[in-house]
Amino acid sequence: MLKLHDPTLFKTKVFISGEWRECSTHTRFDVFNPATGKIIASVEDAGVNEVATAVDAAKSAMPNWVSVPAKQKSVILKKWATLIIENQEDLSMIMTAEQGKPLSEAAAEIKSGADTIEWFAEEAKRVYGDIIPSPVSGRKTLVTKQPVGIVAAITPWNFPMAMMARKVGPALAAGCPIILKPSEQTPLSALALAELARRAGVPAGLLAVLPSHRPEAIGREITSNPHIKKMTFTGSSRVGKILMAQCANTVKRTSMELGGNAPFIVFQDADLNEAVEGVIASKFRNAGQTCVCANRILVQSEIHEMFCLLLTKRVSDLKVGVGTQSGVSIGPLINTAAVDHANTLVEDALSKGGKVLNTGASKLPGTCFFTPTLIANGNSSMRVFSEEIFAPIAPLYKFSSEAEAIQIANDTSVGLAAYVYTSDLGRAWRVSEALECGMVGINEGVISTEVAPFGGWKESGQGREGSKYGMDDYLEIKYICMSGLKA
Repeated sequence: MLKLHDPTLFKTKVFISGEWRECSTHTRFDVFNPATGKIIASVEDAGVNEVATAVDAAKSAMPNWVSVPAKQKSVILKKWATLIIENQEDLSMIMTAEQGKPLSEAAAEIKSGADTIEWFAEEAKRVYGDIIPSPVSGRKTLVTKQPVGIVAAITPWNFPMAMMARKVGPALAAGCPIILKPSEQTPLSALALAELARRAGVPAGLLAVLPSHRPEAIGREITSNPHIKKMTFTGSSRVGKILMAQCANTVKRTSMELGGNAPFIVFQDADLNEAVEGVIASKFRNAGQTCVCANRILVQSEIHEMFCLLLTKRVSDLKVGVGTQSGVSIGPLINTAAVDHANTLVEDALSKGGKVLNTGASKLPGTCFFTPTLIANGNSSMRVFSEEIFAPIAPLYKFSSEAEAIQIANDTSVGLAAYVYTSDLGRAWRVSEALECGMVGINEGVISTEVAPFGGWKESGQGREGSKYGMDDYLEIKYICMSGLKA
């Protein structure tokens, strides 16, 4: 058991209908600390029966929740956000224990999740409709918005609290119950947030959290259940495509935040020190395990050598270690399979002309740790060019012209985020418009915020999370034609 100020936040059962329950499967699965390899919890293993029970509870709870005034919904969601901040230290300990990221990053994620819930608490009061001028006398044309229905969500392990907030916040604000299946590697964070939602007054049945070690079975049940009207998923493009295909039979609304392959473009007129700090912030946050982190660093030929020197020096300052230790900036990867994958990517790059620029620590603190690695002489034949890396590996590529940089950046099937460093305002605008992606950071390496729409183009998904646009995927538009209105 972790040493928490409030040990009751450490939950290991499923959350259905406002209660903590054991599962009909009569099985549990272990959750490991990736920094130590030790078991930190044994969690109830939900099955298809738990999905059915959660759906029944949601069906019963939804009519009352829809009738609750928007302002009252807002009050409850704000209370939830407040409780999250009040318990930030405990939540950070839980997240670092199961996910591995440094405590400072965990605390920042929790703050981000609370901000997201608070944002949608306000948006609950701003679900506006329209009255359209009618082309016919004696008729009114009205447009209203109503909740889409019961929502199912599957969230990833890399941001276990922030991703839950991005889905549960808008669902509840729009009037929808939501059934959440967190990653089996990081279920404790979602369970702790569910407990705080219960304390905040979220009515029973509106939120279910079903940890499970059988994701494929749970996924099939969610996608085939006709009472679930929307599916939202954050994860790989491969799995997202499978879920979308499964949702087709019941024509569910889907929103997908999928894989990325973000280019980080540094032009010769950029402030190199700022660009280096941008790479550090974008590439090495969460040990490179983010969908928007810099995946390919493109540097103009004239400054390439100097940029590599500056970046190598800066990366040498990064401290690899257990997330609870002071000064640590790089925690472990999520498991040993992730380490094996990272090693194969480096080996592939080296076999195709790559060169490692920095030397790593002589001894790492555990089997899930990976030294931040810079690879020069990047080219398109390397796997790191086309695959999402999800590790602290930064491949660098040269380009000569603006047109070439754009061509290299867009040479990918996905399009989530991109970053551009330049002091030329015209170039910043031209390149931003030419990049085939959903988000662009200009002279900025960290772009996520609850007030802006998060999402991608191409195979990076569909729909948007956060911002005023984040409510749209949880609402249906209804047109009402009223006739017989004689003057």
